[in-house]
Amino acid sequence: MYKLCFYVPESHVETVKEAVFAAGGGRIGAYDSCCWQVPGQGQYRPLEGSQPYLGQTGRLERVVEWKVEMVVADERIHDAVEALKRAHPYETPAFEVWRLSDMSF
Repeated sequence: MYKLCFYVPESHVETVKEAVFAAGGGRIGAYDSCCWQVPGQGQYRPLEGSQPYLGQTGRLERVVEWKVEMVVADERIHDAVEALKRAHPYETPAFEVWRLSDMSF
């Protein structure tokens, strides 16, 4: 099992979540579409050669973003990350993938 965390602008949070859910993310036991999310502020400065979704080259941009966390089964993690990248509006979305330990006894 993996934990997938990603940051997405408010305008696309539901679209990206739905894409990752459709790829198998967010399933826990007899439940689907499971996640945890919290708003925050992201910042970045687009560099020369970038094609930013928001902002202008060379200018610092601050934007309301959501951090979304969900679990993903081993066999679905690659599909979930690909779905995230396809649905995300940013040229280079920020995300983390963590391998979880099995704590069953």
